[in-house]
Amino acid sequence: MDTFFESGRFKVGVNYWASHAGTNMWTDWRPESVAKDLAALARAGVEVIRVFPLWPAFQPLDVMRGGHGQRTELRFGEEPLPDTEAGRAGVSEEAMAHFEAFARMAGANHIGLVVGLLTGWMSGRLFMPRAFDGLNPLTDPFVIMWERRFVKHFVRRFKGSKAVVGWDLGNECNCMGPVSREQAYAWSAAITDAIRAEDPSRPVVSGMHSLAAGGRESWRIQDQAELTDILTTHPYPPFTPHCGLDPIDTMRSCLHATAESRMYGDVGGKPCMAEEIGTLGNMFADEETAARYVRTNMFSLWAHDCRAFVWWCAFDQDHLKNAPYDWCNVERELGLLRKNREPKPVAGELGRFKAFLKRLPFDRLPSRVVDALCILSPQQDNWAAAYASFVLARQAGVDIEFQYADRPLREAKVYLLPSVMGFNNLPRRRWEELKAKVRKGATLYISMGDAMISGLKELIGLRVVTRERRTGGLNMSLDGTTLPAWPENRIRFAPAGAEVLAAEEDGNPAFSRFKLGRGEVFFLSWPLETELADRPGVFHKDDVPPYRRIYEKVFAGRRLDRVVRKDHPLLGVTEHPLGNGRRVVVAINYSPEPLKANLELARGWKTGKVLYGAAVSGRGPKAGISVAPNDAVVLTVIR
Repeated sequence: MDTFFESGRFKVGVNYWASHAGTNMWTDWRPESVAKDLAALARAGVEVIRVFPLWPAFQPLDVMRGGHGQRTELRFGEEPLPDTEAGRAGVSEEAMAHFEAFARMAGANHIGLVVGLLTGWMSGRLFMPRAFDGLNPLTDPFVIMWERRFVKHFVRRFKGSKAVVGWDLGNECNCMGPVSREQAYAWSAAITDAIRAEDPSRPVVSGMHSLAAGGRESWRIQDQAELTDILTTHPYPPFTPHCGLDPIDTMRSCLHATAESRMYGDVGGKPCMAEEIGTLGNMFADEETAARYVRTNMFSLWAHDCRAFVWWCAFDQDHLKNAPYDWCNVERELGLLRKNREPKPVAGELGRFKAFLKRLPFDRLPSRVVDALCILSPQQDNWAAAYASFVLARQAGVDIEFQYADRPLREAKVYLLPSVMGFNNLPRRRWEELKAKVRKGATLYISMGDAMISGLKELIGLRVVTRERRTGGLNMSLDGTTLPAWPENRIRFAPAGAEVLAAEEDGNPAFSRFKLGRGEVFFLSWPLETELADRPGVFHKDDVPPYRRIYEKVFAGRRLDRVVRKDHPLLGVTEHPLGNGRRVVVAINYSPEPLKANLELARGWKTGKVLYGAAVSGRGPKAGISVAPNDAVVLTVIR
């Protein structure tokens, strides 16, 4: 298998349509213009391009019909399909020649290509060969037969190109038609198998967005992970639930891509990359703000082993008159470069980050230290629970990974079960598995919505007295800090062995700790994570309650494999063991303001060399750092 997207390495890139033509580039082929495009992108530091052989341009099939409208023959216009390998696949030799020239130019510029094979959906428009008009390209067997022929022919033709580093199923193919989960699986398997039959040496990239871990959704993270080699996120805040609530350069927004990519990768058990990412133009952020957003995301994705940052898209397209650019205002000003190939500030950030990676004294960044396993469960909004849990953990100074409750639990010292919902939340066997791990010494945290949990008293040390629908919010007092909440239901509890850590104004237990075997169970009576997921400002404003205190309480005193503690909620810190008593520390400022923070090191550790960012004061157990807006400090610590 090709190692272009290896763990610990990170690529910066861009999604490409030609500057002169956008989606019409293959039929309006201008090699001189394309060559200038690729040279300009290479100068900007781009090392991988996601490129799209537009489906109707490469398989321009027309259907000939006979009596009663029956399908009689497929042709290119009025011409019969040639009796050649390309003709039998319904593929245009002219388009293939254009792609061959493109691949040569990319290789000459040392740019790798991820090829979106079945590009039918693009920027709000569905592109299909005329022969398939009115048919569902994901379920119709006639269409799928020709899709496989095209894919097999294309991969067979270009598997010898050194420029190709991955085969993408296509751009957001889950937008091409309605399907059931089984149909989505069958289509993905058909295309993936066609690719691997011709080229087993390169990874198959999902190319999908908006996948689900559970629920009733058709497109699942687990299914794409089973069938492909690399999962993909397209983390645009306006199009993703619970995002787009805060300024683009603040903590929630800057952690969107990382949290979603880690959720996909952890739940699926496969590598994941941010395959499309951007700010969607000047109506969401000016160019300087966009550049800061890019910088924060590259450091964050790199530190969390998310493999690549691929900007959407290469060039502004505000001069193009064809659909989708004529239809959709948001598609016109998204370029890394302007239409005249002048770099924008975001391009400068890509180049600087690539140069930073080349200067590092190690080849790959080791995997980060993970402190807890966050379990996503049925009947909850998985993404809301995962996203808020991830942000709260970053604020509390710990790192989490995800797992869906459909698999045996991975080993961990701390288990988070956020915002449990519904009657069928976890199967009995999973609850028993969790209890067994706690009895052996693990810590479990549960926050609960409208869930029904059998044997709750024995698990949390609180007895349910009665239950009712709330008519207002609650104010929970934790260590002198008031944390307001707005849960739908109210359960009145009576202590049955638990220590009450925080209570409502009338004394009703709201947050508790219970000894279970050699471990502990922390219980929060309201769904903190899904409550915060839709509340603007709660993760970055100075005057909001510090909800991270709940996570800090859960992790306080735990014996974690962590060397560095930090004292600022907007600073995210990851630790990466190098071996021989050395670690890399990546400290990221997830805010648009300069940040000063203190790092407290475990006994016997001291700061080493600063690899990026401002100087660090102090070489003993405490060090002070200053981090520029939306920037980072990277340093080593030594035992």
